[in-house]
Amino acid sequence: MVAPPVATTPSGNLQSSESLAKEQEDEVDEEVVNDMFGGKDHVSIIFMGHVDAGKSTMGGNILYLTGSVDKRTVEKYEREAKDAGRQGWYLSWVMDTNKEERNDGKTIEVGKAYFETDKRRYTILDAPGHKMYVSEMIGGASQADVGILVISARKGEYETGFEKGGQTREHALLAKTQGVNKIIVVVNKMDDPTVDWSEERYNECTTKLGLFLKGIGYNKDDIVYMPVSGYTGAGLKDRVDPKVCPWYSGPALLEYLDNMEHLNRKINGHFMLPISGKMKDMGTVVEGKIESGHIRKNGNLLLMPNKTSVEVLTIYNETEQECDVAYSGEQVRLRLKGVEEEDLQPGYVLTSPQFPVKTVTKFEAQIAIVELKSILSNGFSCVMHLHTAIEEVKFVELKHKLEKGTNRKSKKPPAFAKKGMKIIAVLEVNELICAETYNNYPQLGRFTLRDQGTTIAIGKITKLL
Repeated sequence: MVAPPVATTPSGNLQSSESLAKEQEDEVDEEVVNDMFGGKDHVSIIFMGHVDAGKSTMGGNILYLTGSVDKRTVEKYEREAKDAGRQGWYLSWVMDTNKEERNDGKTIEVGKAYFETDKRRYTILDAPGHKMYVSEMIGGASQADVGILVISARKGEYETGFEKGGQTREHALLAKTQGVNKIIVVVNKMDDPTVDWSEERYNECTTKLGLFLKGIGYNKDDIVYMPVSGYTGAGLKDRVDPKVCPWYSGPALLEYLDNMEHLNRKINGHFMLPISGKMKDMGTVVEGKIESGHIRKNGNLLLMPNKTSVEVLTIYNETEQECDVAYSGEQVRLRLKGVEEEDLQPGYVLTSPQFPVKTVTKFEAQIAIVELKSILSNGFSCVMHLHTAIEEVKFVELKHKLEKGTNRKSKKPPAFAKKGMKIIAVLEVNELICAETYNNYPQLGRFTLRDQGTTIAIGKITKLL
């Protein structure tokens, strides 16, 4: 018996020619993907903003304008909203599917909806704007490619959303830390009698916000502003009528989304999908966004951190249709064989068996403290949101303070850290978590720290220990 020829991988592991051939066949040409799917790119967008900025109404109207929800459904909701004495809210009812949210008029879970234009396929994640629900918002943002920050131009509402304690700032900050690098600021309710498409009011709303966004790290090129009315639909699909608004001649929202540059996706990267939800349905079903690589039906994956081998029995795409293969950037549900639903939780990661995601209890990170009432020193504990995982984390060592502007490391370790400081610290969690360094896989290497219901810091993992 002749041993099969052996190839060595760069990491020096031996690999049989068989598995090598299989891997090469698995490398997918992006053109092939375009050919197979009619070339439609999939983009996840998240609507963010203060509780009454009109996010759901706008989402509902987009679904209606793109024909994803028909007139009859919208009329049905319109009637129901009227009977409940809430006429103005019917479009948001299209997005807010569970009864509790409707009675509340507030979006709690991250709602998901799906629409398609001639150029692209979109999933809308509608984030709750209410203070109590920020951790759901973090989960949504970690799955989005583009953030749409909705602010209300109505007198008083913009101010409430933007001042301390308002959701506008916190959402923008969270989106940035969760890797939403492009932000579209949609100034909504421009048709309101208190605003009446006033350029002055529009400028007032955008100038202040622009300074804040620049301050948290958005470049000028990553921010786009546009005036709209989510309720009448002006500026969503068709451009705003120049008679109504002579001073804005830019694109409408959908027009802009369709013509954005393609997002660079790692179709051939090592497979990684942080699990954001799970359920029992004829077996174990998990959902999440593929952050890297692609998966075929009947493919084998490794579930980390507990190293369970699983087989993918069925793949559902964002419209609940079964498909044979799914790629980086897509929102999917997978039915798995080989693991019980109770043996996994959100924050676990499905990964390629050859190149599994790293698991650690300790890591070094660069951290910027954005909001902290007192000071923090060794032994400080708080809650960390890392991709879809939520874990308690403890500061075990503050190593360096970083100089403002140059990021030079201090020679001496700081005794404590306070608001406005940037530090390098070692953090520890109780259980193994799936993580990568920010440089290797940004989606699995950036995190948010929260304490007592506020976001206190943002960070990126620099070293796994």
